[in-house]
Amino acid sequence: MATTAQFRTCPDTGFRIHLAADKLIKWNAVTAVVFLLVGGLFGLLVALTRWPAVHLLPADLFYLALTAHGLDVLLVWIIFFEIAVLYFACSILLNSRLAAPKVAWLAYWLMLVGAVMTNIAVLRGDSSVMFTSYVPMQAAPDFYLGIILFAVGALFACFVFFGTLVIAKQEKTYEGSVPLVTFGALTAAIIAVFTIAAGAIILVPTLFWSLGYISNIDTLMYKVVWWGMGHSSQQINVAAHIAVWYALAAILFGAKPLSEKVSRGAFLLYILFLQLASAHHLLVEPGLAAEYKIFNTSYALYLAVLASMIHGLTVPGSIEAAQRKKGLTKGLYEWLRKAPWSNPSFSGLALSIIMFGFLGGISGVMMGTEQLNLITHNTTYVPGHFHATVVTGTTLAFMALAYWLVPVLWQRELVLPGLAKWQPYLFGIGMGLVSLFLMGAGTLGVPRRHWDMAFSDAAITHDFPAAAFLMMGLNGVAALIATLGGVIFILNMVGTILWGKKKEAAPAPQAAPEPQPAAAAGAYGGAGTMAVPGTFVLALVFLAAFVLYYFVNWKYLASVWGLS
Repeated sequence: MATTAQFRTCPDTGFRIHLAADKLIKWNAVTAVVFLLVGGLFGLLVALTRWPAVHLLPADLFYLALTAHGLDVLLVWIIFFEIAVLYFACSILLNSRLAAPKVAWLAYWLMLVGAVMTNIAVLRGDSSVMFTSYVPMQAAPDFYLGIILFAVGALFACFVFFGTLVIAKQEKTYEGSVPLVTFGALTAAIIAVFTIAAGAIILVPTLFWSLGYISNIDTLMYKVVWWGMGHSSQQINVAAHIAVWYALAAILFGAKPLSEKVSRGAFLLYILFLQLASAHHLLVEPGLAAEYKIFNTSYALYLAVLASMIHGLTVPGSIEAAQRKKGLTKGLYEWLRKAPWSNPSFSGLALSIIMFGFLGGISGVMMGTEQLNLITHNTTYVPGHFHATVVTGTTLAFMALAYWLVPVLWQRELVLPGLAKWQPYLFGIGMGLVSLFLMGAGTLGVPRRHWDMAFSDAAITHDFPAAAFLMMGLNGVAALIATLGGVIFILNMVGTILWGKKKEAAPAPQAAPEPQPAAAAGAYGGAGTMAVPGTFVLALVFLAAFVLYYFVNWKYLASVWGLS
């Protein structure tokens, strides 16, 4: 049992915070932001090189930067922050001590050492195999070993999360079922175990191959198993950032989901079906059976899409229900007009929901359809899609949570509150445009990973339409805008931690304090209403856009049939 001395009470939220969990959340979150800075700078170099008029880096440095960018932002930044979210969801929200803090610290150092080791291997110049590291391209042994150490550390952190859930249940630190936010974090952790297992199955033999102990790795087998890690790691992100959506709705508005059972059922669908989306990277592989491709791109895919649509309805619906309960009932959208748009936690949340749905969700379903995949596979459409999911979806949601979490944990005020109001718009809209321009260029056939779309030094060239060059140039401009937003976020986080003004301690209340809105994030229960007409209208707009774009792409596919 934990003693009272092991906890502190947060004056802003009323949460009892286990001191060991508090420190681990801080270290994981700060490390995440550092790697976001590093990975973001590499991403800017990639964008400026793919901008035909700038074409910044030579080929060798371009592929080095591309490898480092994928590693640091798709894996390291996001998973470090997700570990912080897991500890928050299991310890703080459940009012519980953290299980095995020493194991949690071991997990942190394994992840950090692994991330640094792989970065050094990449920067040394002999491991520019890109994020997918497809064989027969071979990286240095420490490249693979670093990723394995990082993954093992993340697995240990998941075990600490599971152990804390058991402790909270045994010590009865909460009543009833776990909160929905914790349930969403549990979904992410379960998917993480599957993801790490897939990574171990393929990266351990690949490590021995790079050491010379294994003579050959089958390329198709590598791709099939690797994508069980590569794509499923992004499904951890989806589950985690949707849990953050629910958390922010509760923290900012005291909102409760429209239906606890339906939202939990949607998370369960993620566990059962979301990882199958990995197959969309393999739909043009001739060695895989048609039955495998058809099952993954139809029946199973639709169930994962259903889950995302449920969350896309119930999160804004819960906000509308909470706002209407406060009297904002005029018309369809008074609740939305009078939302705190200058609060970066809310604007980040709103942009994350909109862009993840309209850009990432719709494009993901299109790419996940076997026939339509043919017109986008290995074009810039693919990074356009996952910038919409991983960046405007996950990263923006995590930034929005950080604007609330960092001042609360460190008990300091933001150092640049004026710039913070604009940051989600700069970063979100900038990255949204990056996604659109990459998808547009990909639709015109621009290759995904080619260093020079002009083929200026190639013996055989290909002339893309002028619009493709324009879109890649605009992609570079949009990347500069997003980078500005990213820099403002990092300055705010680092500056707040180092130099932020200490919050004054509130005087002890004479009477029992009223429950804080943030407490709703740690509570069980639904909103008790489905009277959210504004949200339902927005959902119909989304559905119309979804159907229209889906069938427009069938028209694009029909235009290439003449090649046969």
